[in-house]
Amino acid sequence: MIQIYEPSVGKNELQAVKKVFESKWIGKGKVVDTFITDISKKINTNVNNLITINSCTEGLFQSLDLYGISEGDEVILPSVSWVGTGNAIVSKKAKPVFCDVDKRTLNVNAQTIEDKITNKTKAVIILHYAGVPCEINDIVDLCRQYNIKLIEDNANSLFSKYNKQNTGTFGDMGIWSFDAMKILTTGDGGLVYCRDVNDIKKLDKMIYLGWDSSSSSKSIESKWWQYDVLVPGRRSIMNDIQAAIGVEQLKRVDSFLKTRKNIHKKYTLELSKLDWLDTPKETKHTSSYYMYHIQTKELDDRDKLARHLRKNNIYTAFRYYPLHKINFYESDEVLPNTDYVENHTLCIPLHQNLTDNEVTKIINTIKDFKK
Repeated sequence: MIQIYEPSVGKNELQAVKKVFESKWIGKGKVVDTFITDISKKINTNVNNLITINSCTEGLFQSLDLYGISEGDEVILPSVSWVGTGNAIVSKKAKPVFCDVDKRTLNVNAQTIEDKITNKTKAVIILHYAGVPCEINDIVDLCRQYNIKLIEDNANSLFSKYNKQNTGTFGDMGIWSFDAMKILTTGDGGLVYCRDVNDIKKLDKMIYLGWDSSSSSKSIESKWWQYDVLVPGRRSIMNDIQAAIGVEQLKRVDSFLKTRKNIHKKYTLELSKLDWLDTPKETKHTSSYYMYHIQTKELDDRDKLARHLRKNNIYTAFRYYPLHKINFYESDEVLPNTDYVENHTLCIPLHQNLTDNEVTKIINTIKDFKK
């Protein structure tokens, strides 16, 4: 089966993990510091504005804690989002308010967000779908106008750029994912950017049990094991094993992105010739090429095409199932564009391990569907 996602890990990552084992320290330590320093250079931001975390989902939960989101508050997000975003909101007894997306890019824009703003709106969480940046400057201006916190879910958009600036660094907070299916993986893990360095300092306490040992003396005459708790935090840190994998991944990530871009171009070159489907809209900005989605023009074709591809050992999916249709969130939103993309969109395999023969097979199998 040709998988839709696939990590690229091997001997270099294994050797890096081996070194961590041999160091006799596998928790959060110097290797995490190295990883943050290295990735800060790729993101082109100050290392003091970054902190590692154990997952992007946990970062979303922590973001709402950090910004004091609570019962009765509203948080706007695209319905086409990862379920972890919705769960983070309802965990605070806040209300997720789902907004519509562009029919072709599956991204939100300032207007679709503004349509949902009320006096209860405290935050907006956006996703740069498939790695293609939203029109983020307009969204930043909107959130500042209404004094609303802006959180970027950057799980899809590793090193994507809008006007040469990395996505994830425009809002009050940006959160990256390094889970097993991401372009750069640490097995599980994530990264958080905060515009305000003081927010990073707060988050540093929140993700390690709210622990404060700064008042403890280190002298042997004292009880150096004493500490205080500043906030009711959780243990959500990255460790040196994960970071060691990440350090090695960063050395190869440019080649990963180049390969994905080339596959994306080949898909578009061939599949745009088919009159029964639409290929992704081109962007003038820099994409991570995390996903490649096609859209069938006929309603019934999407599911039939998915089954046709699976019978030929090609795995596909639609990402992400609309959250406003999940009963748990008790939403009555009417989102016509989201309804369209749910029924017409299919994500096909896109990862740096795909061979030329596999790419050709995928293209030809799609073409054969309508022969």
